[in-house]
Amino acid sequence: MGTTYAEQAEGPHVKGFPYIRWTIIALFVGAMVINYLTRSILGVAAPAIMAEQHISSEQYSWITGAFQFGIMFQPVAGYLLDLIGLKIGFTLFVAVWSCITIGHGFANGWLGFAGLRGALGLVEGSAQPAGMKVVAEWFPARERGVAGGIYQIGASFGAVFAPPLVAWAVFHHSWRAAFFVAGGLGLVWVLAWLFWYAPPARHRALSARERTLIVEGQEAALVKQRRRPPLGELLRRRNLWAIAAARFLADPVWGMLSLWMPLYLVQARHFDLTQIALFAWLPFLAADLGCLFGPAVVAFLQRRGVNLIDARRGAFTLGAVLMTGMMFVGSVNSPVAAVALLCLGGFAHQTLSVTVITLCSDLFPQDQVATATGVSGTAANLGVLIFTLTLGSLVDQVGYQPFFILLGLLDLAGAALLWTLVRKPA
Repeated sequence: MGTTYAEQAEGPHVKGFPYIRWTIIALFVGAMVINYLTRSILGVAAPAIMAEQHISSEQYSWITGAFQFGIMFQPVAGYLLDLIGLKIGFTLFVAVWSCITIGHGFANGWLGFAGLRGALGLVEGSAQPAGMKVVAEWFPARERGVAGGIYQIGASFGAVFAPPLVAWAVFHHSWRAAFFVAGGLGLVWVLAWLFWYAPPARHRALSARERTLIVEGQEAALVKQRRRPPLGELLRRRNLWAIAAARFLADPVWGMLSLWMPLYLVQARHFDLTQIALFAWLPFLAADLGCLFGPAVVAFLQRRGVNLIDARRGAFTLGAVLMTGMMFVGSVNSPVAAVALLCLGGFAHQTLSVTVITLCSDLFPQDQVATATGVSGTAANLGVLIFTLTLGSLVDQVGYQPFFILLGLLDLAGAALLWTLVRKPA
């Protein structure tokens, strides 16, 4: 009697660890931590770098803008990941961004920083498409929201670790040491990825039972069917542009938190480096909670009979309502209240951000999901680019308060777009 496919796939792995998919997402969390750590170091070290290098607020906005311009090429990164796969493709991206991060430690002058930040954005834009591709390939539909929330925690944790790392570097060495440490961590992570990652069909430790759970829990229409992502077809889809528009309006909040918040606390709230190290990570810790709260809201709504797509839109809307608290950051007298409102902003942003990003895995096939995530990521980073250049050119004249008011309102418009433009799959 011949053996079945399941029996052949089971092979010697039946007694292995039964939750390989969660080890994959845990490993990817490490990449996200490093990705956002390398992004956030500049913002935390900005007061020291700007003083040493004689960089103005407007020049700093061009440095941060260069990163946002580079990362707008996310669709290229996503397309390459869809084309050549995660194992080799993401290995190359992480190795390159780690080397560029180390290069920051040798930079001088605002033009040098701008060039490095632009290059860093080009390769670090691969992280979100890669994460959503991991979620789409490795998880059944009912677990995608949780898996997406978990890997998004890595983004917040990277920003959490940046203030103490920069403080340590400045007090014991110089701000340059923080870039050396972050780049070295990325190169170490590459070795772990090469050792452990493989797609579900070829992973040496995956049991047939877990493989069946993954495959049978995925929508048949979204399972990979093509070798080459159909870019033209993808760009004509209404759902893609609805998600992209919502992210365009949402991500300037993250730009404010990761790129401008330390400067705001120094310039407007008169924090010193010790206070930055003690308090600047708190909004990102709150953001971690938002990464879990968003999927929890979706699960709550689904248990009450709400369709998955509507549940995601509901969670996004709740996050948008909470985001209105950002309007009062610049007007409260107490620095403690300002930090608390920034924490609310971080929590609200990740509540809605992880929700709208996960929509890509609900609406697009596996061979398109990284490209779709990349396109929406370009829109998100275009929003950050416009916001940071505008803030940099006007903040010395008008202060921060008008920008906080704007950030408190943008996500309400994003929620309206999701409810009116997104169409559920048949």
